[in-house]
Amino acid sequence: MANVPLLDLKAQFAQIRAEVMPIIDQVCASQQFILGEHVRALEEEVARYCGASAGIGVSSGTDALLLALMAAGIGAGDEVITSPFTFFATAGTIARVGARPVFCDIDPATFNLSPPAVQDFIDQQCLARGDSLINRGTGGRIKALMPVHLYGQSADMDPLMQIARRHSLRVIEDAAQAIGTEYKNGARAGSIGDIGCFSFFPSKNLGAFGDAGLCTTNDADLAESMRVLRVHGGKPKYFHAVIGGNFRIDELQAGILRVKLKYLDGWTQGRQRNAAYYDAAFAARELGSKLITPAALPGGRHIFNQYIVRAQNRDALKKSLGDHGVGCEIYYPVPLHLQQCFAYLGYHAGDFPQSERAAAQTLALPVYPELQPAQLAHVVATVAEFYA
Repeated sequence: MANVPLLDLKAQFAQIRAEVMPIIDQVCASQQFILGEHVRALEEEVARYCGASAGIGVSSGTDALLLALMAAGIGAGDEVITSPFTFFATAGTIARVGARPVFCDIDPATFNLSPPAVQDFIDQQCLARGDSLINRGTGGRIKALMPVHLYGQSADMDPLMQIARRHSLRVIEDAAQAIGTEYKNGARAGSIGDIGCFSFFPSKNLGAFGDAGLCTTNDADLAESMRVLRVHGGKPKYFHAVIGGNFRIDELQAGILRVKLKYLDGWTQGRQRNAAYYDAAFAARELGSKLITPAALPGGRHIFNQYIVRAQNRDALKKSLGDHGVGCEIYYPVPLHLQQCFAYLGYHAGDFPQSERAAAQTLALPVYPELQPAQLAHVVATVAEFYA
């Protein structure tokens, strides 16, 4: 029986080991572990890769979101519109700065924040007061939009940006799963809104050897604000006009990520190739509505951080795959509006039906670039056998 883990980073490491180990040695020899030359270079290289003018390396994808919210001046009394179908940090960071997450439902094809749902929320539940947008139900000021480019596919940014401009909202892109993702016309995730937030968690397409992240922006003032805020708001050192946090990326992680960045496009092509294999193989098995493969929108670039199917009898399929040595995972089993810690927001089951349906039906299959043809075939055969 072929063993197919959901992700196997050992093969990737074997490919880059000869380049990575000397970098680690060099950083250790220099003893320059905080904000050194590798950090500066990584920030430039990732900003260029993402089509942004500035990059600010940070300690994690979560801290990237937190830093972006702080730099955008979002805090108590403010509200941020986002998706309930995403990793916890998206809404968790909004709450941590004292603001209120406001959820709008997702598009069922892409699993990303639905622009019509956002517009409907504004039309039905908000009022314009001066140049502020006020939530009628809470009295809070809507200050920002936080779309998520989920699974490696861009949210529909044109209508979201139009909504944001109409109501003077900041746009913070949660691009944690989307480095190299493109929207229309080659616009890259993280370069479209005010700030883009990336995660280099080890399982990401571009993963560090631990936690790391980065913010991108085309706004020089926001870039400067984030650089100051990531070192406790101190500028110059030990002089604090603002309260920040300790959000620095490690020099070691930056050095490792610089090596890996050179391979990223090749790894992305591998993921896209594996996704195309699945698409064709599942179509040939004529599984119809039992298994719906991901919809990659034309004109964009889907990097397949995950390959997500909608599966009939999902939980039983997951067990069957596990029994046959195939790793799979549910991203995400409980939408954020139904998480216990967000009960105070007053949402209920049924409020966001598309997000709830996605939570009940979706499953991630292995798609990492080093998968072998026999492993891919085993995944397809196991799924087809289950539905037979």
